[in-house]
Amino acid sequence: MNNSYSHATYRLYDDKADFQKKAESIAVGLTVGSWTELPEAAKEQMQKHLGKVVSVLVHEPEGAAPGERCADITIAYPDANFSRDIPAFLVTAFGKLSMDGRIKLIDMEPSTDFLSAFPGPKFGVQGVRDILGVHDRPLVMSIFKSVIGHDLDNLREQFLQQALGGVDLIKDDEILFENPLTPLEQRVEACISAAREAEQATGQKLLYFTNLTGSTFQLKANAKRAIAAGANGLLFNVLAYGFDVLAELAADPEINVPIAAHPAMAGAMYPSLHHGISAPLLLGKLMRIAGADLSLFPSPYGSVVMPKAENLAVMEALLTPALPQKPAFPVPSAGIHQGLVPLIMGDFGPEVVVNAGGGVHGHPGGSAAGGRAFRQAVDAVRSGFTLEDYAQTHEELRIAIERWGVRTS
Repeated sequence: MNNSYSHATYRLYDDKADFQKKAESIAVGLTVGSWTELPEAAKEQMQKHLGKVVSVLVHEPEGAAPGERCADITIAYPDANFSRDIPAFLVTAFGKLSMDGRIKLIDMEPSTDFLSAFPGPKFGVQGVRDILGVHDRPLVMSIFKSVIGHDLDNLREQFLQQALGGVDLIKDDEILFENPLTPLEQRVEACISAAREAEQATGQKLLYFTNLTGSTFQLKANAKRAIAAGANGLLFNVLAYGFDVLAELAADPEINVPIAAHPAMAGAMYPSLHHGISAPLLLGKLMRIAGADLSLFPSPYGSVVMPKAENLAVMEALLTPALPQKPAFPVPSAGIHQGLVPLIMGDFGPEVVVNAGGGVHGHPGGSAAGGRAFRQAVDAVRSGFTLEDYAQTHEELRIAIERWGVRTS
């Protein structure tokens, strides 16, 4: 029998607990249930299923206020205890435990054996760049806004204006579901025809991430319908459906387009100090293992703020060579405007998607001008210019920074 182990690390807050004892109770309780009461023959048989305490690191600063004392506890779980799917590992390591006081799951280290069950992203960073033929700069993504209640003509026009700005990627709004005004196939056909029209003007390829929705057991069929209609990307609300659903979609050879993971519902899981699942694990490592080619998450700059250290840890989880799955694109999102591009590129480096909704559509010159202003901001940073200097000869960028300013920190 396989004797490999997968690890989980928790931060547990308690002013009085004996953290070593607590760790031992987790290791036993979430695996064989009880240990000391077992006869020796049963212990021998159950040994291969018993969890192990790997480490207990107590944080007890002098003069700590009530509620601050905590420990980082790492437990090794035998792979023999659970099947090769993310829900099985999550339920083993954090199902019942998530309800046991102030405890947060901060990391998981699946074994090599466990990871081998997941092909991961079909395309990843390199594959997405290859489709677009763009290898030397961050990608620019635009978000559909105000799409509910609009008919196909309005939808197509909004898509066209975004595409004419030279963005690389356009994604549906995650709240656009199947409806009579913009049914899936017709929506895809309208938008892809607009993409072709824009390509004639810009000479640029473009990926359209169509929101994949419907009942769980219809998702594969809906994805294939969208692809048959011309969709060359899918947006997916992973946390509403589950990581295993993403893994099934990503592993299907007929679903041969990049998948962008949306972080909807993540705010119910990662922001608390004392509960839930850390953002780098939730929106970084698990998204990549399950097969997302791009992962969206709140930026450290805009309207839905995640602390920068946490943000960069999400990026690291998506790009680290330590995982066997292909690296996935980090997409820091929410409240992004052109004046933030130097910060984004400085913090995230070249392998990032600059993603904006209001920053594109809110440009006084319209959505096409908003997209061009983003491309100009990226070019400015790559060429070593300040945005202000570059804006002197680039009108769309000048108007954008007049409106939103430039952030330097």
